[in-house]
This record gives sequence, C-alpha cells and structure tokens, in this order.
Amino acid sequence: MMQSQASGASNAFVLEAWSVSRLDQVERALQHWVAADASPQSAGHAAPAALVEAMRYAVLDGGKRLRPLLVLAAHEAVQVEPGVGCEAALRAACAVELIHAYSLVHDDMPCMDNDVLRRGKPTVHVRFGEATALLAGDALQALAFELLTPQDDSVAGLTQARLCGLLARAAGSAGMAGGQAIDLASVGHALSESQLREMHQLKTGALLQGSVVMGAQCGDPDAQALTALLDYGSAVGLAFQVVDDILDVTADSSTLGKTAGKDADNNKPTYVSLMGLERSKAYAQALLIQSQQALQRSGLANTQALAALADMVVNRAH
Repeated sequence: MMQSQASGASNAFVLEAWSVSRLDQVERALQHWVAADASPQSAGHAAPAALVEAMRYAVLDGGKRLRPLLVLAAHEAVQVEPGVGCEAALRAACAVELIHAYSLVHDDMPCMDNDVLRRGKPTVHVRFGEATALLAGDALQALAFELLTPQDDSVAGLTQARLCGLLARAAGSAGMAGGQAIDLASVGHALSESQLREMHQLKTGALLQGSVVMGAQCGDPDAQALTALLDYGSAVGLAFQVVDDILDVTADSSTLGKTAGKDADNNKPTYVSLMGLERSKAYAQALLIQSQQALQRSGLANTQALAALADMVVNRAH
C-alpha cells in the first residue's frame, strides 16, 4: 500500500464505521428507485422487465460507491442543523452513482473500450447484449435527473435546479463525456502532462468534483467553503485517476474487478506511461496533500469524512 504523507489528519476518524450506515442508506435507496414500478412519476406505466434487469445489474451489488460517499460527506461538512437537506443529499448521492453506472455501461461497449469484466462480473453488454446495454445506460442517465426532481416538497425547487445543473455539467461534453471523447481520440498518441491532466480532469475528475459540490449545495455553504471544496474535489478527482493508472499496472484483474493492463494493451496514454511508476506514486501523494490543505482552508469543522475519503482514494491497496 502506498503510504500517505497526510494520513494523520484522519487517524482519529474511522472511515469504515462512518461509511456503514451511509452505504446502507444508499443501497436501500438504489434498490427501491431502480425498479420497474418505483417511479412516482411513471403514471402507472411499468418499465420493461428486461430493461430494468439490465439497469439493476449495472448498478446494484458492486462498486465502491465513492461518489455517493463524497456527496454525503460534503453535505455533512456544511450542514448546520441535523436533518436539513438530507433528502436532497440522498437523492444526489444516488443520482451521481446512476450517472457513473451509465458511463461504465457505455464505456465498456465494443464501440468504446470493449471490455468484458466490470466489478468482478461480465459487463452489461456481454450479459444482456449491446442494444439492451445501450438502452440501460440511457435509462440510468434519465433516472438520475428524475431522482433530483421529485414532485413533492421534499427538495426545494432552487436546490433541484442547482443539482440538475451541476450534474449535467459534470457529465456532459465539458465534463465526463468530453473527457471520454479525448481519451478515445488519444489512443496511440503521445500526450503532454498538461494534456493528460486535462483529459482526466474531465473524464474522471469532473463527476468526482461534482459529487462534492452537489453535496455542499444540499446545505448552505459560504463562498470560502465552496471554493475550498471545489479545490478539494479537483485534487481528489485527479488523484483517483493517477492511482487508477498505477493499479492498472500493479494489480490483477481479480483485485481490480475489471481487466488489468487494458490501458497498456490498448496503447492508451496514462500517468505511468508518461511519468513512470514512482513519479506517479509521488504525484498521487502530492494531490492528497493538496486535498487536505483545501479542507483546512474551508473553515469547516466537520471535514473528517472528506479527509478520510481522500486518503482512501490515494492509498487503495494493490
């Protein structure tokens, strides 16, 4: 395991204990909302069973749920009164996970990365066919925005609009989808460090940063806190991809839950191919320190969970 230079900030905080109840809440909500008859706005029309099965296969029973945890941790960091904004935060946590799941379904398809293993099981297009996989991804994306716009009074209209805007920007052409387009266009080409950083800030970092900001916007952060959380999210988002590149060459497929060594096999530019393994590890540690410094600038008292999540991202076992 890569040793953190900043892990002391979260030593008194036990991330696993904090995560248990949050993850249980997220899992139960996803189980309920990713279902044929769960939508309160479905007007009695059930979704096709085969499509729902593929959607549930893509989302449930797998994944680290990092993005939902970032949403909930950021919300707790800015929360003034217990319970305030919790419904919005839970919906936002599930929405970002649905967007993440849809992106994996599409990225794994033959027209993109053509991968056969995800979260330790066959990818959705392998299990259900390409057409159903494509539709499942589309439906998961739509459901994410449906979750953010409940028709009752559980989430204020202004908060709904802010969350939808943040998620759309993080997932769209200037975010995750744009980064994936750059990634596909970069196969076999040498990228500079700044070009590689830009690609990963969009492809991976935008949704991770967006998760932090969405969580914060379920509360009422001041300008200082919001700016610091943006910086924290940016550092964590980039660190996640740096470590992903490291693990792609140091871990096996059973550990990763996806095909190891795929980037090298496909001649994709990575931090390891550009900087080497040791420099990449050092860069990940530097980004961890940047994230912790951002939390210190936030002026927020309850940032232990965010600090611990950043440490977890960088110091994942391999």
